[in-house]
Amino acid sequence: MKVLDPSKPSLHIFDMLESEVRSYCRSFPTIFTKAKGYKLWDQTGEEYIDFFAGAGALNYGHNNAYLKEKLIQYIQGDGVTHSLDMATEAKEQFLKRFQRIILEPRRLSYKIQFPGPTGANSVESALKLARKVTGRSTVIGFTNAFHGMTLGALSVTGNKFKRRGAGVPLHHTVSMPYDGYMGDGVDTIEYMKNYIQDTGSGVSLPAAIIVETIQGEGGINEASISWLRSLETLCKEQGILLIVDDVQMGCGRTGTFFSFEEAGIKPDIICLSKSIGGYGLPMALTLIKPELDIWEPGEHNGTFRGNNLAFITASEALRYWENEQFSTRIMEKGKLLNIRLQEMVASYPQLIGKVRGRGLMQGIVFEISGLAERICERAFSKGLIMETSGTDSEVAKIMPPLIIDEAGLVQGLDILRESMEEIAAELKLTSKQA
Repeated sequence: MKVLDPSKPSLHIFDMLESEVRSYCRSFPTIFTKAKGYKLWDQTGEEYIDFFAGAGALNYGHNNAYLKEKLIQYIQGDGVTHSLDMATEAKEQFLKRFQRIILEPRRLSYKIQFPGPTGANSVESALKLARKVTGRSTVIGFTNAFHGMTLGALSVTGNKFKRRGAGVPLHHTVSMPYDGYMGDGVDTIEYMKNYIQDTGSGVSLPAAIIVETIQGEGGINEASISWLRSLETLCKEQGILLIVDDVQMGCGRTGTFFSFEEAGIKPDIICLSKSIGGYGLPMALTLIKPELDIWEPGEHNGTFRGNNLAFITASEALRYWENEQFSTRIMEKGKLLNIRLQEMVASYPQLIGKVRGRGLMQGIVFEISGLAERICERAFSKGLIMETSGTDSEVAKIMPPLIIDEAGLVQGLDILRESMEEIAAELKLTSKQA
């Protein structure tokens, strides 16, 4: 019989009653009781720095004071909580602020659909609408892509393990090589263009192409600006709708509100979720160019598409985007993060391939199988929460709340470096600086 350590929280109830499908609690085996800013605490009072941010749902931190104040006021005033898609004051406020703060300054024109509470809901609605608009069924996704766990979203997801979980064939999609997938010397846009244009390729003209500008779950693979621009051009030339899945990379993760802003492209449809709600409350948007909004009333709906508590915190979260200061700070912290990660890479060339990503979505690719998982496990034991990404969990991913201060970022990176040093010593590898 296993002897439990009385000083550590017991996870027995979770082992006994919760489904085996649970995952993150296996990586972070403790019971959390409190969270604030970029920190969490467990039942024993142990403090943890959060480099995970709810998989990107907590860009503005845990229990953000500004958002919490507005939320409490709304609840105490008996504001509407559930409303399906009825018009409410909370929704009206969000729509007005999103238009004024996000869309108008970027000269973007989109209708806003509330498809349901999750990123997968947004992706499903985007795929469904693209097929309705074009009358075509095929959708192109990319290698290493991740778009969600529902059947439509899985059909354009590259990960074989996740696709296998569907239990049924996933039809009407084609996977094409992402930027860099076939090596630096191969133009994968030209490769894809040949497939689309060649009448003998076996690939039908697609209704849409769905893409992540940075593949967060797929290993922090970043598409270049030129590649994204070429992708948009290809879509326009062929009459294909371009869908950008900004569920994880949107809301400032890369520095700008939308991850594609630097490329200057204007997708036909944009998927947003995770941090759009601001406080970690479920919320998703599907942004649709007005001429594509051909839905019939009720043709795509859902019981929880009117989460008014999320509308309140989402509206308040937009205060961070009323000027350029927040974006500038994210980019500055991103530069610091990159410098520190590059130093770690240089110190242990035997362990590491390279640093990937930008803004506050970056990671280190480890060439030794299982190493990223070992380092993340060691980091957790020292009070740092971070996860792996990539189809083989080969990348140690750094994704803190965007509001983290420099001191917290440095403290977390110090823990990461210490964890790497210990694992390297156990593998009998020496630092280049030694």
